[in-house]
Amino acid sequence: MEKPSGGADKYNVEAAEILANEAQHLPIAEATPIYEQLLLLFPTSAKFWRQYVEAHMAVNNDEAIKQIFSRCLLNCLQIPLWRCYIRFIRKVNDKKGMEGQEETRKAFDFMLNYVGADIASGPVWMEYISFLKSLPAINAQEESHRMTAVRKVYQKAIVTPTHHIEQLWKDYENFENSVSRQLAKGLISEYQPKYNSARAVYRERKKYVDEIDWNMLAVPPSGSCKEEMQWIAWKKLLSFEKGNPQRIDAASSNKRVIFTYEQCLMYMYHYPDVWYDYATWHAKGGSIDTAIKVFQRSLKALPDSEMLRYAYAELEESRGAIQAAKKIYESILGDGVNATSLAHIQFIRFLRRTEGVEAARKYFLDARKSPSCTYHVYVAYATMAFCLDKDPKMAHNVFEAGLKRFMHEPVYILEYADFLTRLNDDQNIRALFERALSTLKPEESVEIWKKFTQFEQTYGDLASMLKVEQRRKEALFGAGEDGTAALESNLQDVVSRYSYMDLWPCTSNDLDHLSRQEWLSKSLNNKLEKSALPNGMARLDKASMQSVSSTPTKVVYPDTSKMVVYDPKHNPAAGAGTNAFDEILKAAPPALVAFLANLPAVEGPTPNVDIVLSICLQSDQLPGQSGKAGNPTPLQSGKAGIPAQLPSGPATSELSGSSKPHPVPSGLSLKPTSNRNYGKRKEFDRQEDDDTTTVQSQPLPRDAFRIRQYQKARASSTSQTGSVSYGSAFSGDLSGSTG
Repeated sequence: MEKPSGGADKYNVEAAEILANEAQHLPIAEATPIYEQLLLLFPTSAKFWRQYVEAHMAVNNDEAIKQIFSRCLLNCLQIPLWRCYIRFIRKVNDKKGMEGQEETRKAFDFMLNYVGADIASGPVWMEYISFLKSLPAINAQEESHRMTAVRKVYQKAIVTPTHHIEQLWKDYENFENSVSRQLAKGLISEYQPKYNSARAVYRERKKYVDEIDWNMLAVPPSGSCKEEMQWIAWKKLLSFEKGNPQRIDAASSNKRVIFTYEQCLMYMYHYPDVWYDYATWHAKGGSIDTAIKVFQRSLKALPDSEMLRYAYAELEESRGAIQAAKKIYESILGDGVNATSLAHIQFIRFLRRTEGVEAARKYFLDARKSPSCTYHVYVAYATMAFCLDKDPKMAHNVFEAGLKRFMHEPVYILEYADFLTRLNDDQNIRALFERALSTLKPEESVEIWKKFTQFEQTYGDLASMLKVEQRRKEALFGAGEDGTAALESNLQDVVSRYSYMDLWPCTSNDLDHLSRQEWLSKSLNNKLEKSALPNGMARLDKASMQSVSSTPTKVVYPDTSKMVVYDPKHNPAAGAGTNAFDEILKAAPPALVAFLANLPAVEGPTPNVDIVLSICLQSDQLPGQSGKAGNPTPLQSGKAGIPAQLPSGPATSELSGSSKPHPVPSGLSLKPTSNRNYGKRKEFDRQEDDDTTTVQSQPLPRDAFRIRQYQKARASSTSQTGSVSYGSAFSGDLSGSTG
């Protein structure tokens, strides 16, 4: 198995899991470099740390174990890893007598201080209580001290929302009653409300905790659904803890929030937004120093994140630590050679805020010599000189200096034009546009022409407006035959000239019409060009003209004012529908009337099909007779009690899969058999290409309109093909054919 390395497979979770499993079966000397490489990629994986330390514990390498715990405990707040730690401490101090017991007690306090708020910490509390109870007591005073220590631990445990809170409460009651029943009554009544509150919070917290995958490895966000769901789950848990649901004191509540953030970072280690939220939460609470430490940790986890560096520098600057903030900016710039334009711009702004105009100007003069300097740096410094320093001359000089390097950049030209517009320098604006348009290619000058046209509409007269618009058309569309139509003046030019902001000299329908006409003209010209003859005479295909001219120019929408909300309990037209349906029943065959009479009454446009079918299956209605005398024509649907008699049609029918008519006595009903199903499949294979089955294989309609459509479609199919293929009114399977 190859070790995970850089590139796309650097954070290959499956490969890491396989490698960790293999390391468990290797000697410690061979397993150590594997674990070190895994933990270099996944430094917050408590599972890998625990496997690593257990491998050393198996060979009693105490010094290595202590080194590993010092590296991982405070960053991996997970109960299994910490229980491994306390197991090691108890093993080391087991034979040291009173001194070892005291060291173990301190280790328990240390552990519960960090992970005691974990929802899975119940066994740790129980283990600590058992340890305290097992301590020897030589005299009554030591016994009293021991009972007091046990009571304090119990009282902390029963107000901590954990999986074992109910068991801890029962144990506490038994403990107090065993010490003193009189004292127990007062203590239990005092802590009962606190326990009830903690138990209620546990039930709520458990809902959020259950959504979290505690075996997930910390990998950079890839946008997968699982990662996003885990991010949402952690956000919900953090929001829950920040709300202080248990209504405890602020210090204890903040401690739980910190614990939740630390656990979150074990899995969201590569998410900059989680680091930022954690740091800003500390800053808003007044813990600026702690927030700075969080930012420093975040930069170790994500050294390439400029976002976090700027946020960190912002925090330092906001508290007056200018030199600390400057070091952060300098770390972003690096050696200056590979620094981005954004880094130059932000550092210039920082120097302008903190050290003044001269410091910013000096750095700009150095930054513009950098090979990575782009036109953005010139625009940013010129804008700063104009807006902050109130020095339009300096800003003008910067723009002119940049124009020598960035004449080919349309965006730079537009920014320079905006600056000159603020100065109301219309002569230089026109000169700038002319210089730029003389050097730029037509495809690069679209926005320049647009800006030039808008400028003339504001600063020029009518003649200059029309002249620039004509020049724009000639430059962008050409003066040859292809651009003849585009060079012609049209009404859209008028709309463009005489509109202002969101005010238009026409209605929205007029704009739609003009756009439509422009599209039609382009389509027509394209088809004319394609159909041109070699001798130069244009010939337009008649069908093409019709396709263009027949294209609807207006979209017809339904009249929503006539729409009403469906209400089956109040239907004014119900009487008319009932009368129409009664007329249909009079003309229907007896078997169909009997079948419809047994259908259940339903409300609403979409009845539950399963309920309707179940009632039909339980019906004992027998098939009726239809057609001329002597021609038995009952059709079976394949289910007992479900007549498949159609309203009208030929007087003969066949069961599915049968090649001959089979008259069925009226007192019998057929049940499906395996042979019949086999015949049904054969009949389906023979008729699957028959077009008539498209209509005839549909289930029988319920309403009058659908029944009429059904009869017309069947009659049409019969007249065209000379055959009829009947379908079951229940299942839609082919049941017979006549020809």
